[in-house]
Amino acid sequence: MAAISPQHTFDGDITTAPFVQTESNRLVCIEPDYKPFIPGNSLRRMTRVLRMGLTTALKCLANSGVATPGPIVTGTGKGSLQDTEKFIKEIEQYKETALNPTPFIQSTYNSVNGLIALQQNGTDYNNTFVHRGFSFENALVDSMMLLQEGASHTLTGSFEEMTEEHFYIKSRIGQWRTAPVGNTRLFEQHLPGTISGEGSAFFVLTAAQTPASKAAISGIKLLYKPSEERLSAVLQELGADADLVISGDNGDSNYARYYELLGEVLPKPAIPFKHLCGEYDTAGSFALWLAAALLDTGKIPGEWFPMVKELPGEFRKVVIYNHFFGEQHTVMVVEKVNG
Repeated sequence: MAAISPQHTFDGDITTAPFVQTESNRLVCIEPDYKPFIPGNSLRRMTRVLRMGLTTALKCLANSGVATPGPIVTGTGKGSLQDTEKFIKEIEQYKETALNPTPFIQSTYNSVNGLIALQQNGTDYNNTFVHRGFSFENALVDSMMLLQEGASHTLTGSFEEMTEEHFYIKSRIGQWRTAPVGNTRLFEQHLPGTISGEGSAFFVLTAAQTPASKAAISGIKLLYKPSEERLSAVLQELGADADLVISGDNGDSNYARYYELLGEVLPKPAIPFKHLCGEYDTAGSFALWLAAALLDTGKIPGEWFPMVKELPGEFRKVVIYNHFFGEQHTVMVVEKVNG
């Protein structure tokens, strides 16, 4: 697995990586040196989300020791916003004449999948899901079905970016805090709005455990606008015997009730994750990466969770609960492997 995020997740050990703090309402990815992964002539023509997605996928394959990607399945809520915005601006600027086709081609949601397949000579199943807050989770479910049907492995991931213009547009409908809050103080008060984020995360999934396995996904359920009764039942069903809860709480008072319900149904040790990556359509992929990294190392870096008074010393089963602005709700179960 591999991740590019607003934290130091691309390189190094999660237990020693410093916690990146911000005083703005927008978390921006820490981008690596792309040259070892992407040829220079191709790099110049790519926007940042294409660079992030492709590089994360290639790093994931390298970390997993897999020579060919096999089926490539991804999820994204917005795709390449930078290319989309550029193309729309040029339509107006050039009055729909003499348009550069490159931004349009790269703005399509499956651009990252195509780049991965081209660079790795992949000819297998290739699909991108675009379902807002269910985008990554649908890619995950599709990958699991492919494994059940006989695929030896899949390359599954997500990619998302936030541009200044899109940040402004979403601020007009109240998605972000009206005043700068910073990620360290996000949970001091639950107020309307949260902080924005972005990132890319990829995983090599296999049907059976291997020596390189970091963790195992043992359960997942997707719920669209569930009642409290339905949500409570699913949380109890999947998380009753979990040792740790990873919560998608983002400090937004508009949807705080869901996380209050989580604490009532599963009164277990819990840690948040959106102060690390921000809020975006496919933030669930970062939560999965975090759960797998914590289970693999067996340690929770206290510096990353200054708001948690007491961190559990041992945990083998983690339940992740997240929702995207009250509509798409996801519950995932991740368990420790290899010891």
